[in-house]
Amino acid sequence: MAEKIRDVAHVSAVELFTPALDDTVRFFTDQMAMEVVERRGDSVYLHTWDDYERFSVKVTGGSSSGIGRTWLRARSPEALDRRVRDITAAGLGEGWSTDESAYGPVFHFTDPDGHPFGVYYETQRYVASDATRPALKNQAARFPGRGSNVRRLDHVNFLARDVPASEEFVAAALTGRASEQIVLDDGTKAAVWYTFSDKSYDVVYTRDWTGSTGRLHHVAFATDTREDILRAADVFLEAGVHIETGPHKHAIQQTFFLYVWEPGGNRIELCNAGARLLLAPDHEVVTWTEAERAKGQAWGLKTIETFHTHGTPPVA
Repeated sequence: MAEKIRDVAHVSAVELFTPALDDTVRFFTDQMAMEVVERRGDSVYLHTWDDYERFSVKVTGGSSSGIGRTWLRARSPEALDRRVRDITAAGLGEGWSTDESAYGPVFHFTDPDGHPFGVYYETQRYVASDATRPALKNQAARFPGRGSNVRRLDHVNFLARDVPASEEFVAAALTGRASEQIVLDDGTKAAVWYTFSDKSYDVVYTRDWTGSTGRLHHVAFATDTREDILRAADVFLEAGVHIETGPHKHAIQQTFFLYVWEPGGNRIELCNAGARLLLAPDHEVVTWTEAERAKGQAWGLKTIETFHTHGTPPVA
């Protein structure tokens, strides 16, 4: 068997669409403690305080909520060439772009469900200003000390009409490896968690019950500790942000979580997932059954109904 090559380093940034641009930007700056690093047209670029790259989230105003492009950084120029070759062979490549000033050439493509992606290697690192320069030189910016203080982008959970098609693409064209999955009684895969690194997961594909394509379940941001998430719940409560569920602990991946809806309608997760790493090179995929998932979350919290029905953009 050929050695498994891991060519994608990590999920580096994500674009969110919102019908309430100013309110969504305030959510990310005030409640999530991000810094605006660039504005261009109807888009605002924001940076989490310990992201080495120039931006973590691109928020773009539009008529509806939803997800735009997700960016992946390749591990090397050679890794980028290999990914472009395999994505093109899969028939999902769209060509090269130099539209984003923070990156060098980006190869645009979609997954089988129609979610836009970009993969690149050349990047511009974040440069701290006098106002954001940290006391310790081994972090990107100073600790903001406000809101929920999210440290970095953690993962993206996509909704998909056909989970197995996306699963095959992530494994073959993006060199991801599955870590956990949900398999229903009829053999249908309802969700698969994938990692590009030693984290337990970077992208997730969950079956879209509406049969739609190209939608978002949630984008997640990492905090340092569980206690940060408890404090974040108070921050969101005082700000009038809709808290959907949590704080609690997932059974799958054992992630401590809190889910809220930002003002534009997109679901945002705060998570403390970094303690669990997949260091085994021969990790075996953990499969959860329908009966096991019916038990709810790790400590018995039942999964709220909107967790299965709410996605963006909304559909009738």
